[in-house]
Amino acid sequence: MNKKINLKKLSVTAMLCAVAYLCMFVFKFKVGFLTFDLKDAILTVIAFLYGPVYAVVSSVLVAAIEFLSVSDTGVYGFIMNALSSAVFTATCGIIYKYRRTLTGAIFGSVSAVLAMTAVMLVANIFITPFYMGVARDEVAAMIPTLLLPFNLIKGVVNAAITMIIYKPITSALKKVGLSVGNAPKTDIKKFIMLSIAALILLVIAVVLILFALHGEFQILAKK
Repeated sequence: MNKKINLKKLSVTAMLCAVAYLCMFVFKFKVGFLTFDLKDAILTVIAFLYGPVYAVVSSVLVAAIEFLSVSDTGVYGFIMNALSSAVFTATCGIIYKYRRTLTGAIFGSVSAVLAMTAVMLVANIFITPFYMGVARDEVAAMIPTLLLPFNLIKGVVNAAITMIIYKPITSALKKVGLSVGNAPKTDIKKFIMLSIAALILLVIAVVLILFALHGEFQILAKK
């Protein structure tokens, strides 16, 4: 029985990792030298289903495949990519592990946005100077105008999408007999209200990216 359950977990995780990898080819936001896609939303579903360990391993694995296949940002890009996804998904997974409710999922997502933003600001201070070949003071000067808003908006976008997609994904998994995890439970009315709120946040975040940060929205763009 345990072997059967583990096989299901690995199968679902592998499938969601493949979808997360494909996300970078479909939708991408670019702000200056910074880019992000929507893979963290997919990886967070793994966190809700199977916990933080599966989420962190999946985050590093997807970042590694991206690094080996299409990335042009080198080792520094891989480190930042893996770290960002791992912190975001692990935070969601840890909080939801001990509070398996819709409120826990929301609290986990909000906490993930804040944790990922804080960690990435520190990582940018130490890693970006090597990547860009600039002084650390120059990177620090970017925090209030670029790095802080970028990472906050990135987190909000992925958290909002997670709230919209988790129920359809977990419902589909149940229908095909692959669900062995613990996705947040909610009725259809609460899900609709949550989806509307998440969609509003998503629209606001995208508007801020495009107009406040002068970013670009790319569809089916090359890495």
